[in-house]
Amino acid sequence: MENSVATGEPVGTHAGSAPQLPKHKVKIKKPGQRACNEKNEKGKFCGGHLKRWFYAADVLERECGCVEKAWGPGAEVYRCEFCQTLYLPSPQDARGTNVAGPGQLSIFGLTVPPKEEKKA
Repeated sequence: MENSVATGEPVGTHAGSAPQLPKHKVKIKKPGQRACNEKNEKGKFCGGHLKRWFYAADVLERECGCVEKAWGPGAEVYRCEFCQTLYLPSPQDARGTNVAGPGQLSIFGLTVPPKEEKKA
């Protein structure tokens, strides 16, 4: 087991439950995770940003094709910018939220109405 960086509590690894591909390492993101938590051979965290990966447009992935065969043409997949580890979205993350997180509510409590379109 590894420790959560934020709380220090033990967290089970999800790598066993993620479907592994022959040419890619696959993990499942933790809720709110934005950086890679893969360790290198020295035990240091990679720390690369997880970016949405549109594998159907990737030339190298088109040659391999194993991601599209496994998950179809439009699956939501994130990839580490440094080590290229693939991450599937966490089932606990809410759909439709920004990848950077839900954001903060205004401390002022103001709600601005949308702009009205002027008719010509």
